[in-house]
Amino acid sequence: MFTLNDPVMIMLGVMFLLGMFSFLAGITILIRRASNQDLKTLTAQAARLVQKGLTDEISGLVGNLSNLLDSMDQLVRTTRGVGVFLMILGALTMGCAAALAIYVSK
Repeated sequence: MFTLNDPVMIMLGVMFLLGMFSFLAGITILIRRASNQDLKTLTAQAARLVQKGLTDEISGLVGNLSNLLDSMDQLVRTTRGVGVFLMILGALTMGCAAALAIYVSK
């Protein structure tokens, strides 16, 4: 038979699973974005072009490429921030679900 605690425990189980999925999504974002080979190649090529632009005194090229490097740096920081936020949100959700399950089961 069902008791009043059964639906609450089911909701807490779903809450825990959502927290776990959020945590895993954050880890996945951090792993995939941090090791993105295309971004590393683009950064290396842009750095070489900046050095070439400095030696050939092409100021427009250097200015645009440094803006590109700054934008890519911001992109990496933003992606890391999203990953860390999802991990923290997932951990808090799992912790709250576990604490509430312990409280309800008493």
